[in-house]
This record gives sequence, structure tokens and C-alpha cells, in this order.
Amino acid sequence: MKFFIDSADLDAIAELADIGLVDGVTTNPSIIAKSGRDFKEVIAEICKLTPGHVSAEVIATKAEDMLAEGRELRKIADNVCVKLPLTMEGLKACNQMTKEEIPTNVTLCFSPNQALLAAKVGATYISPFIGRLDDITLDGLELIEDIRTIYDNYGFETEILAASIRNVNHVKDCALVGADVITAPPAVVKSLANHILTDKGLEGFMKDWNATGQSIL
Repeated sequence: MKFFIDSADLDAIAELADIGLVDGVTTNPSIIAKSGRDFKEVIAEICKLTPGHVSAEVIATKAEDMLAEGRELRKIADNVCVKLPLTMEGLKACNQMTKEEIPTNVTLCFSPNQALLAAKVGATYISPFIGRLDDITLDGLELIEDIRTIYDNYGFETEILAASIRNVNHVKDCALVGADVITAPPAVVKSLANHILTDKGLEGFMKDWNATGQSIL
């Protein structure tokens, strides 16, 4: 499973990239706005931190305008992936971008039917939002399972990019049901390494080792 980082925090992305835990990055208008910086500059700097896809989202709502924005975003770097909303206009733009071999991430997916449409028009990624479904007492994980079944049934190549990941259990569950990618904030990715028994065991090992008075170096 690929790990994408859902952030525009350059330091946090670089830290995880150095460990080998960054296969790509996702952004959205809200994330970029929080950075307080120029949109294109931030995307360009992120693209230098990973060879993987970096999702940059269009702002337009009409297909023709989405295409124009998407083509402009692709000029920033070769690994820019154009992020499109799951609307009919977004699907129309995605279809044309597929023909132009522009990688796409169709976002704000909340149903299997939406995911089916995205695959039909050749989306590179589909982004189902798990956390937001959980927020309204629906099962976000069930959506991932349904999309996985549909895509496997028909051999669609669109990758399932599980988004709106809120906690480590979301990551585990997505891995179990076969999501191709998860995108999560840096803090959630770091939390995957945490376990109270690991901390307790390490504490015990260090106490016993220090009592020997030895040094490896």
C-alpha cells in the first residue's frame, strides 16, 4: 500500500520522505490556504521532495476551465497530479485529461456509483472520504470495500486512494480491505509506529543494558 501525505508542511513531508514513508502527497485549497504562501510555489517545492504524484486541485467548476487550470498545473512539475471534483463537469474534464495522459485524482467521492463513474473516465486515483462519512454515522470503510469489489470485478486500473484518514485504525482497516493508497496527515503516519508495549519493552532493555556498563561503540 502506498503512503501519501496529506499536507503542505514541507518540513513534515521532508522528514517522512527521509525515512522512506512518502510515496506521494495530496493537497487541497484549504491545506494550501493554511500555509499562507503562493499556491504554485508550494506545489513546486513539494514536488521536489518526492518523485511520486503530488495532487494539486483545480478551483474551476466548468470542465473547460478545469482543463485550462489542469494544463497550467502540469507545467509546475512532471509529477503533478490534477485533482478534480466528482461532478459531471469534473468527470468530463477527467475524460479529456485521460486522453492527454494527464494523471488525475478525482476527489470528494462518497458512493460506489461515483467511484464507478470515475473509473469509467480513466481517473488515475479515486479519493473516497472515510472520515467525513464516519462523521455522519455512515461506514466509510464499507465504501472502500464496495469500490474494491467493483474495480476488481471489471479490472479497472483506477487506484483507490483512501482519504480523510483520521486515525491509525483507519489506516489498518484500509490496508485489510485492499486500498491501493492512503493519504493521511503527518501526525497520523507517525502514530503508526506507536505502541505502549514497544515503549515498555524498550525501557526494560535499556535499563538492563545500562546496568552492564558496556558500550557498543
